[in-house]
Amino acid sequence: MSFSLAPDYSNHPLAETVTHLRRYLDGELAEYEARLGLGPETPYDRSVLEPVWKRAYELGFYGVHLPEEYGGKGLSHSELAVLKEEVAASGRVLSQSVLGDMGGPLRAGAIFRYATPEQVERYLLPVVRGERACCFSLTETDAGSNVRAMTTTATPDGDGWRIAGRKVFSSAGPFADFSVLIARMAGTEEAYSAFLVDLDSPGVRVLPGETPMSGQHIEADIELTNVRVERSQLLGEEGRGLRIGLGRVTTNRLLHCPSVLGQVRRVLTLTLDFVSSRQVAAGLMSGLQSVQHTLAEMTTDYYAARSMTYDALAALDRGEDIMPEAFMCKLFVAQKAFSIVDMALQLHGKAGMVHGAEIEWIWRKVRMFRMLTGSDEIQKNGIAKALLQG
Repeated sequence: MSFSLAPDYSNHPLAETVTHLRRYLDGELAEYEARLGLGPETPYDRSVLEPVWKRAYELGFYGVHLPEEYGGKGLSHSELAVLKEEVAASGRVLSQSVLGDMGGPLRAGAIFRYATPEQVERYLLPVVRGERACCFSLTETDAGSNVRAMTTTATPDGDGWRIAGRKVFSSAGPFADFSVLIARMAGTEEAYSAFLVDLDSPGVRVLPGETPMSGQHIEADIELTNVRVERSQLLGEEGRGLRIGLGRVTTNRLLHCPSVLGQVRRVLTLTLDFVSSRQVAAGLMSGLQSVQHTLAEMTTDYYAARSMTYDALAALDRGEDIMPEAFMCKLFVAQKAFSIVDMALQLHGKAGMVHGAEIEWIWRKVRMFRMLTGSDEIQKNGIAKALLQG
């Protein structure tokens, strides 16, 4: 049987990396979290994350996807997806910090190609080493899916700009040193630029963001009042910042899917363990045909979603335009993942629905994925647009 909830990568180029990653997640990182008493909704500050960043860097996980010149292994998107899935499947609270999703190289990596050598040295390489952290600030209260409605504005000031506005849902903002921030250029309707904004600059306030339904305290609002940025902080070409922002979103839309699939793997594993030990009137739950049929549906949907995702990742690695496939994967994975976790919750009954149960927390987190990087409806709009124009 080739299908497994613990994929065998023995003949994969990343076999050794996966082995070491699993060992770290289930051993050293699990012990670190237990020692600190961390739960999924435990508030924590940067002092908790920094040791994980630096240890992951020492072990070769932090920034592993980057080119060798930046200390990575130059992974393909498909190879990175394998590691993202493994990290999420571990169930670790701090899993997002192991590869650098939480303010690290995965959040900054996409902008290396736009950064000047000075920006690489000043901003990006310290992130790769776990010395600094960054966040990405695009969304505003009234500018979510319609990003062109943003009001944060950059006004010319000598050889630089003054930025004013407010960004919301800046993930990793509470721990970040700087933000990759998108702003409208003053006096224009369709020109936006990307800036590297130091969060300790005069006029910048990092405020606690709203707590999402996952209960994690990882969001921040970034308030900017007449914040001075120099030309050296302009990322890429002036007026082309939206391409940087939305281009990053397109790739991330697809690369979020393996993380969600990892969470589904975790749920399937927990559910199989539960029904195999849970006694009901007729014996073990796993002996009930209705339960067996539910498990069959869950794993079949998982297999379909995973196959679809890795097919699209392979196309991305070949350099193909995967815009419609990214929309399709995001839509299908989000819907099927939630359906699977919802069925798992149903099978667990009271044991799964109480606050503090891991299944209940993953249920809330996976439900959010139907909104993040664009709602289901936004994905459908993108798919339909590609079909009708193509």
